[in-house]
Amino acid sequence: MPRLVPPLTLGARAAKLSIAKQVLLLQLLVVVLLTAIGTYAAIREARAGQYSRARQETLALAQTIADDPGVAEAVAGPNPTARLEPASLTIQRATGVDFVVIMSPAGIRYTHPTASQIGKHYLGDIAPALAGHAFSETYTGTLGPSVRSVAPIYSADHRIVGLVSVGITIEQLSALVNRELPVILAIAAGAVALVSLGSWALSRRLRKQTLGMGPQEITRLYEHHDAVLHAMHEGLLVLDRQRRVLLANDEAVRLLDLADDPTGRPVARLGLDPALTGLLESGLDAHDETHLAGDRVLAVNQSVARREGRILGTVTTLRDHTELRALAGELDSARGFADALSSTAHEAANRLHTVVTLIELGKPQDAVRFATAELAASQHLVDRLLGAVGDAALAALLLGKISQAAERGVELTVGEDTAAPELPFETRDLLTIAGNLIDNAVEAALRGSAPRRVSVTVRAVDETQELQVRVADSGEGIDPERIGDLFTRGWTTKNEAGHGIGLALVRQAVKRNGGRIDVACDEELGGAAVEVRLPVCGKGQGARAGAEIGDGEGEGNGGKGSGTEARAGAAARGGMGSPG
Repeated sequence: MPRLVPPLTLGARAAKLSIAKQVLLLQLLVVVLLTAIGTYAAIREARAGQYSRARQETLALAQTIADDPGVAEAVAGPNPTARLEPASLTIQRATGVDFVVIMSPAGIRYTHPTASQIGKHYLGDIAPALAGHAFSETYTGTLGPSVRSVAPIYSADHRIVGLVSVGITIEQLSALVNRELPVILAIAAGAVALVSLGSWALSRRLRKQTLGMGPQEITRLYEHHDAVLHAMHEGLLVLDRQRRVLLANDEAVRLLDLADDPTGRPVARLGLDPALTGLLESGLDAHDETHLAGDRVLAVNQSVARREGRILGTVTTLRDHTELRALAGELDSARGFADALSSTAHEAANRLHTVVTLIELGKPQDAVRFATAELAASQHLVDRLLGAVGDAALAALLLGKISQAAERGVELTVGEDTAAPELPFETRDLLTIAGNLIDNAVEAALRGSAPRRVSVTVRAVDETQELQVRVADSGEGIDPERIGDLFTRGWTTKNEAGHGIGLALVRQAVKRNGGRIDVACDEELGGAAVEVRLPVCGKGQGARAGAEIGDGEGEGNGGKGSGTEARAGAAARGGMGSPG
């Protein structure tokens, strides 16, 4: 048997409607209900107003008739009906009331619209009038329910000689109210139409803003959206057209080291690296650009968000490439070592052929002297570096860089005063600082004239309790006015993509270890000399470093730093090359 699906309840059907339709229906229901209540209140008010006017009119007319001296004289005469009946009918027709009844103090009618009622007792209360007080009441008499007023008739000697009653039937009052009813209903219908039109316009706008979705769809969309944002391993940053943060997921907050929720804050006030801030503020498309954020290297992608041809803002994704960059650097070092080994093997083969040939020529002493001289020179350099530099990885880096530079026609020498037996620093930071400074110095030397030389010194300065890493080159130099940009991400003298990150990484590593960077002119080689000083007592001088090598944000006192410190010697054309 086919499975029967139970019919949807009214609430379930309503839940499936879009929010715009639900709001429209709710507004129409409220408007109709309020209009019905208002119409009912207006009709009641109109009825009450008619009753009040009827009491006032009948009371005034009754008192006017009672004050007429001719009426008092006729009541006291021998045949009151003959004189009063025609007059009362005339007054009745002229004023539009339903009856004018004049009676004796005992309640015997002298006049009445119906002749058969004359001479009979008046139906209604007359006691207040007999006591001298005019009054109004609603009573059912011979003509049906009516609003009536009764007033006493006084003689010349101020005795009550009769009573006069003037009334308007309820039927006539209802007819008067019914004449006002079309106006009330027209106003109510106009109000309903006007408010319905406004509700429809609001519903259209709401439907456009909610994309015609119902509450269940919006709830489901939000839940999925929130789950995706928290599950993403990439940082996501959404900015509006005013470059304010609309959304930042957990990974973006972590990668950018944001202390609190950045939603609603302008990008310029997030405290990011100037280059990254510039990209985010520009709103330009970017593909896998490398930027720095604190200690991290980020791959940044940015694109403009559009809907129906209208620019909504930008969407930026962030990927952490710090480890990848480190691995790439280690891979480059390994490749450099491999190239150096290959070169060394090639040179060794040449030397071996020379030794074999000398032996074949019967000159074994010359062969031994040639072989041991080359070996002694190489071994002396290795022994000196391993003895002077406590970090084996740093010593290996220097040996590899010497071979690489030699392959490219640059003489790289390690200063005789190199002496750093104990290095209380992260090996990765030391390799980042020394490796990038040497690479950039070699590049600078290659663009200069021969002889092309680079000098490296790594030593511990006991007087200041600092580790000094100094790299000088014989390159053409750099404009002293650009020294402040030297350690900024993206700055380079090369016209090639992918450069401009090496010295920025040096700046980060130095700042992380609480050190400083000095740039000066090297008198011996004629190019630039970059000197890094790291305190061996720990990282407590990070505030000072933030002021001396930061990007302008001094962390120690919250003030603005002076950028990379440049010594007076840098006024000459120093020679540090393009940051790799």
